[in-house]
Amino acid sequence: MERQVAEQGYPKKEQPVAKQQKQNLPAKEKKEEKKETKIEEKSKVEEKKPEKTIIKKEFAVVYGKDLPLSYKTSGAICRFIKNKNPQKSIELLELVIKQRMSIPVRGEAAHKRDQKNGYARGKYPEKASKFFIKLLKSLIANAKTNNLDTEKIIITIAKADKASNPMRGTRLGFGRKKFKRAHIFMRVEEKKDKKQEEKKKWLKRNL
Repeated sequence: MERQVAEQGYPKKEQPVAKQQKQNLPAKEKKEEKKETKIEEKSKVEEKKPEKTIIKKEFAVVYGKDLPLSYKTSGAICRFIKNKNPQKSIELLELVIKQRMSIPVRGEAAHKRDQKNGYARGKYPEKASKFFIKLLKSLIANAKTNNLDTEKIIITIAKADKASNPMRGTRLGFGRKKFKRAHIFMRVEEKKDKKQEEKKKWLKRNL
């Protein structure tokens, strides 16, 4: 029985033309075909991917907690910075560090004044201005992440709150002394045209 099968043989299956051509192709051409198919598949996948939507927020915020600053000087710097561009305020604080410009201070200021800028009382807080420069740089970075225009932004809120005064060991004051601490909060928004806002309000009322 086995001899009969071997002599007769089974009919071979006819292969499709595409497979026969692939078998006859050399190895280099086969690799090129595979690369082309992979590139086509990648292009199809990229076309299917949805485009990223850019989310723009209305404001950006920075918060400094328990900073080793005086509440009085930090409040004076906040009043000096408010309603200004953060990049411009950094430039002004750098002038304060170089003692070319003073910051106006309320109340008693140890008989200091700035006759050039017309302030009755002014100071040059170098330490506090360095901390504020760091906060303003981080505020600009937060505004960029929120897709805000850094040239049009303005500091709308800048306030200093009094923090807890911890006790530490020193060589003065019977070995203990209270140190100054302050919380600083700043918020930035894009400058809006007053005319456009008035038009929107008028349309809401009349329509």
